[in-house]
Amino acid sequence: MDAASWLKQRVTRLRFRPPVAHVYNPLDYAWSTHEQYLRRYASDLKRIVFLGMNPGPFGMAQTGVPFGEVAAVRDWLGIRGNVGKPQSEHPKRPVEGFACPRSEVSGRRLWGLFAARFGTAATFFRDHFVANYCPLAFMTETGANLTPDKLDAATREPLFADCDEALRRMVAALRPEWVIGIGAFAATRARNALEGRGIRIGQILHPSPASPAANRDWAGAATRQLRALGVWR
Repeated sequence: MDAASWLKQRVTRLRFRPPVAHVYNPLDYAWSTHEQYLRRYASDLKRIVFLGMNPGPFGMAQTGVPFGEVAAVRDWLGIRGNVGKPQSEHPKRPVEGFACPRSEVSGRRLWGLFAARFGTAATFFRDHFVANYCPLAFMTETGANLTPDKLDAATREPLFADCDEALRRMVAALRPEWVIGIGAFAATRARNALEGRGIRIGQILHPSPASPAANRDWAGAATRQLRALGVWR
């Protein structure tokens, strides 16, 4: 929790240039539910940390939980609560909290895999945790999602420096054997931030529907990748 609190304060000082028009920080307006997630599931050591890129507009941006598909967060993780509003909200991307009617496909796939394999959230979180590298969601004037890797270098570098430090703090607290990047971006950032710290870094296919490969049995592909790494048996 200390790493998330630190990062929440650090990123509020950052300013972003066009094409960024709106920045959502769920560590701020959805801190209540994010804190629930940390207190319930990050209170002990982990063997495996799954690391995503940044909040999705219908996932963590709505619930405050990484890959926060509303139904999964509410019904499987057992987290509920009131969610506030970002300072500058795009009319096409309203934050409706747990009343959001849209589904976060990536979150539905990710938590669905874990639910199918482990049954209960308590069983999954005995050895695992899920986090995002960057806590911010970015939108253009049109409301289009803008991923952190698309930011200009001048604003990207201080953001990544803060996110690297927060990742190192989280790893120091959870002491995982593995950090598994969900997609190439997260895996690359983990390698850069954690070099020389004795943490094994792996990568699985991102579950985004924007990836054609993810639309062909993503759960099966991710499971095979984790078995090939030796993370899962």
